[in-house]
Amino acid sequence: MDDREQDKRDRRDRDAEGRARNARPRDGLGRPLPYGAEGVARQPEGVERTGDETVVEAQRLLDAGMPFHAHEVFEDAWKSGPEEERALWRGLAQLAVGLTHAARGNSDGGATLLRRGAAGLAAYGDVRPYGIALVELVAWATELVDRVVVRQEPVPAAGSAPRLRGRQGAGGADGADSVR
Repeated sequence: MDDREQDKRDRRDRDAEGRARNARPRDGLGRPLPYGAEGVARQPEGVERTGDETVVEAQRLLDAGMPFHAHEVFEDAWKSGPEEERALWRGLAQLAVGLTHAARGNSDGGATLLRRGAAGLAAYGDVRPYGIALVELVAWATELVDRVVVRQEPVPAAGSAPRLRGRQGAGGADGADSVR
């Protein structure tokens, strides 16, 4: 590594643990803004939540038009949750980041992630872990792919997000099916 490369590495933004982390503010879709611009608060990483807490927080962020941030919540559950739930949270994270890409105007990237997430969730059939309406989410993702790829419609992040627990918000801790 030459001196110029080392100097660049030394000037990188770092988090409290010393890991490289860009400190630029971000917009609601996670895109970097210029230093000094007003951005939205980042989603804290590494937060351990129950499955129900994950669903509630992710839905709040989706409803606020912040699917990138919801993706981070799902990613925390994917990385810290039980092994048998990782595919569930990974599929949900892929749907959220697919919506993020579609809302940013990246229809191909959005479609790829929406399809990947939907395929992972479709494997669960009609099970409703944590009350999550997986069949409805797969249908939502399929319809969104059609909108962005076939019909080439713009997709706003706000108002395009799915209801994780279905139209009625059915399910929850009491009515949730096992992931296994």
